[in-house]
Amino acid sequence: MNKAELIKHLADNADVSNKQAEAVLNALTTTILDVIQAGGELAITDIGKFGSSERAERAGRNPATGEAITIAAKRVPHFSAAKALKDAAAR
Repeated sequence: MNKAELIKHLADNADVSNKQAEAVLNALTTTILDVIQAGGELAITDIGKFGSSERAERAGRNPATGEAITIAAKRVPHFSAAKALKDAAAR
């Protein structure tokens, strides 16, 4: 399912226009991105938790030359699926 199909599905199930469904989907996406960027966590019951975590600086190797390099620390997004979502996927 792509974004356009999701908007149509939301509009049909929520009995709203496609434009309203798209506005809600865009607001949700923006909210998730804002929370992750701020370093917070957003939990949606029956779906899961969106968040971010810090990766520490670490040593690595350049595969082309074999030279040792330092990989910089960074923040990475993560998602933890809720039990209801895992159960739905298992059916």
